[in-house]
Amino acid sequence: MVLTMERETTHGGCPQCGDPKLVYDPSSGEKVCSRCGLVIADDAIDRGPEWRAITLEEKAKKTRTGIPTSYIYYDKGLYTSFRTNRDSRGRRLDSKIRMKMRRLKRYDNRSKLDESGMRNLSRAMTELNRLAETLHLPHSVREKAAVLYRRALRNDLIKGRSIVGFITASLYAACRLMKIPRTLREVSDASTQDLRDVARTYRFILRELNLKMPIDYPMKFVPKIASKIEVSRETDRMAVKILREARKRRTLIGKDPRGMAAAALYLACKANDEYMTQKDIAEAAGTTEVTLRNRLRDLEKMAEQTSSGGSYEHDIRLDLTE
Repeated sequence: MVLTMERETTHGGCPQCGDPKLVYDPSSGEKVCSRCGLVIADDAIDRGPEWRAITLEEKAKKTRTGIPTSYIYYDKGLYTSFRTNRDSRGRRLDSKIRMKMRRLKRYDNRSKLDESGMRNLSRAMTELNRLAETLHLPHSVREKAAVLYRRALRNDLIKGRSIVGFITASLYAACRLMKIPRTLREVSDASTQDLRDVARTYRFILRELNLKMPIDYPMKFVPKIASKIEVSRETDRMAVKILREARKRRTLIGKDPRGMAAAALYLACKANDEYMTQKDIAEAAGTTEVTLRNRLRDLEKMAEQTSSGGSYEHDIRLDLTE
């Protein structure tokens, strides 16, 4: 049983005690006050299917609707399906009808890709799904990238440019908008395009579509780097805490987020007596040892200022020369 908590705003919550938090029980269809237990409604409509399915094959057999519309398909999932050998009741068609249905299916497939825009979308969405599978990106990022690409196609921005390069830059822009930690080099390496071409196209998309990207804070890069170098969970949490303190003291302004994340992890490893070299952490973060040492100096100054005030837990002294 899954109980969902919802906040009632239209009727002021519970009519007896006024508590806005109500609990909905989908198995019984009741809406109950979480404070006094008053049953407010007991006749909720079940909008799910009236049939049961145990396996995926059984679910696919019983369902009576297709997939929901999605921008990651060139036709948004609204396609026509032809059965060339049997009718809707499963009875076998005669030879003349089968020939006619095959001909209709062939004409339908040709008409779908008759326009240049549909052919463009077909190739772009195929490449988008391949890149997303390679980079292990969620469905929401694919949808966002497809929307950006369709906007660019509608504004006639892709003419004269590579479709693969444009969809790669759109996917990276979607990662930035959805705050998914993927670097431009990682996305371009999964593609067949050069890093400079993808970066140039990405800047072109930002300028023409007037996109405002959120700031990349280094905290979101810490778990990825920590998993690569296999440090403890305590070290991971301490690195995030250090970066949050640096954000409060405005130490992150103008700094590379991956370099700051690597420096914070090295600082946390030192504090927790976990031996990790600067080279290993820099390679895991995709940055250089020089950048890591420069960011370490910034964090060292912040740690000294904070520890002198007595509000920091660890008075850490860094040895910047390994």
